[in-house]
Amino acid sequence: MRVLTAVPVYNEANHVHGVLSEVRRYSPNILVVNDGSTDGTSALLDQEPGLLRIDHPVNRGYGAALISAFAFTLEHDFDVLVTMDCDGQHQPERIPVLLEAIHDCDIVSGSRYFRDFRQDTPAPSDRRFINATITREINQRYGLDLTDAFCGFKAYRREALQKLHITERGWGMPLQLWVQAARQELRVKEIGVPRLYLDPNRAFGGVMNDPEQRLAYYRGVLAAAECDVLPAARAASCCPCPGSC
Repeated sequence: MRVLTAVPVYNEANHVHGVLSEVRRYSPNILVVNDGSTDGTSALLDQEPGLLRIDHPVNRGYGAALISAFAFTLEHDFDVLVTMDCDGQHQPERIPVLLEAIHDCDIVSGSRYFRDFRQDTPAPSDRRFINATITREINQRYGLDLTDAFCGFKAYRREALQKLHITERGWGMPLQLWVQAARQELRVKEIGVPRLYLDPNRAFGGVMNDPEQRLAYYRGVLAAAECDVLPAARAASCCPCPGSC
């Protein structure tokens, strides 16, 4: 099984070396998607040997970085893609747990609320509320059984990626993913991962710093994803947009 671990990076000069050093212990194939970093991250990546690398000339967004990783996985015939963040919140030592769990499903997603860990830290109240609200709405509307709709620590089978058509370039990309996964009847499993908020003051940026606007944006992503045209769609009957699916 050929496994690729993809790490989206945007202005992570304080974390990138330490994170990649740990990832190397668990994954021989590492793809860094440098999403237009301007803080010296690019120069640090130049010093990292043996990386696969994609550089976006400007910051395109979290979802755009993962779209690049998905395409790279398919183009280079990897069997499984693991995705994780570069801010120190995801522990590379749990990569083997993701890989063990994917043997009987299509997508394995980390969950910070699946169970408690000794090292858990409190989530910022607005993030916890929005996560719980959106996760509940996804479960009710699409028949999933998630506990954490937003965690970026995931593993995907190649066959699952071939059934997705992700276009959302911003922070709402995971929500488009869940709608498409439900429509394509993909097998989804969650595993518990520690809830680590190392910098409680870290912000999304722009209007996304306003919780009400962030929640409205997320709901808009969910609604739009119901009309996505999907590869080899098997669940078109659930799409409420006549003529679009």
